[in-house]
Amino acid sequence: MRALVQRVTRASVEVGGEPIAAIGPGLLVLLGVAHDDDEAIAVRMAAKLRALRVFEDGQGRMNEPFGEREVLCVSQFTLLADTRRGNRPGFAAAAPAELARALYERVCDDLGAQRGSFGEHMAVELVNDGPVTLLVEVPPPGATT
Repeated sequence: MRALVQRVTRASVEVGGEPIAAIGPGLLVLLGVAHDDDEAIAVRMAAKLRALRVFEDGQGRMNEPFGEREVLCVSQFTLLADTRRGNRPGFAAAAPAELARALYERVCDDLGAQRGSFGEHMAVELVNDGPVTLLVEVPPPGATT
């Protein structure tokens, strides 16, 4: 499972020109689910995201816990793209829709996140704070990184 995490002052999602979710200060999480991910990995990803200390503390260092900030989570299978060969990305590593949806929902539920619309074409708008952008990965048990 792979997440591209951005610290934001605000973020929102529209589908068909209609707003479906918006947050103030917090995290925008673009979440990619791999074909070998399972519920245990989803639980670990949510815990890892919740534990990130990427907000500035009183000394201006990224050390502040997440606290009561908001999360907007958007499913993003393209994070699993293989671009090593050729010019067209391959998506063999991405989970099939039914598995991806269930694990995406689990992560969102565990984070108490607002969410995009799974499988829909979305317009995502954000104001990156910092900018702070992190790639967070939770590999399957036994995988080497």
